[in-house]
Amino acid sequence: MPIAVYPASFDPVTYGHMDIATRAASMFEKLVVAVYDRPLKHLLFTPDERLEMTRKALEHLTNVDVRLYHGLTVGFAQQCGAQVMVRGLRVLSDFEWEFQLALTNRQIAPDIDTVCLMAGQEYSFLSSSVVKEIAMHGGRVDEMAPPHVVAALKRRFETLGTDGGGKVSLVSLRD
Repeated sequence: MPIAVYPASFDPVTYGHMDIATRAASMFEKLVVAVYDRPLKHLLFTPDERLEMTRKALEHLTNVDVRLYHGLTVGFAQQCGAQVMVRGLRVLSDFEWEFQLALTNRQIAPDIDTVCLMAGQEYSFLSSSVVKEIAMHGGRVDEMAPPHVVAALKRRFETLGTDGGGKVSLVSLRD
C-alpha cells in the first residue's frame, strides 16, 4: 500500500480534519499529516501549537505521523516517499480549488496523485474559520473540535479579546 500525505494548516484541527485523517489512515499503509508552517492566512496558533494539537487529536491512529513542513507540498510529499496526497472536500466550491491545485501539483510532480475524500455529512459545514469565529464570540464548539482544542481556543480568546486581535477571518456568522 502506498504512503499518503494529508496537508492543511490545521488552525485549529477540527473533527472534520480528524474524520478525513481517520478514513485516509485506513486506506494507506502510512499517512503523514502535514501541518503547513506558514500559509497565507490569518493564523490564530503558532506552527508548534498547531502541530501539537494535531498530534494529540490523531494519537490514536497508529499509522499516522504528524509533521510540520514548509515549501511546496508536493516537494514535502516527495521527501516523505508519498505517492498520494489526500485532500478533503466539504462543499462544491472546494472542488474548483482542489481541482486546480491537483492539476498544478500533477504538473510539478507527475508521480504523485491526489485523492479527494468527501467530508462526512455531519462535517460538511465545518471549517477552522467557522470554529474560530464561533469560539471568538463565546459560542460552543465542543461538537466541532476535540476538548484540548476547545480549551486552547478559550485560552487564546481570553488573551486576545472578543475581536480576536485581528487574527480571525470572519465568516460573518453574526449577520
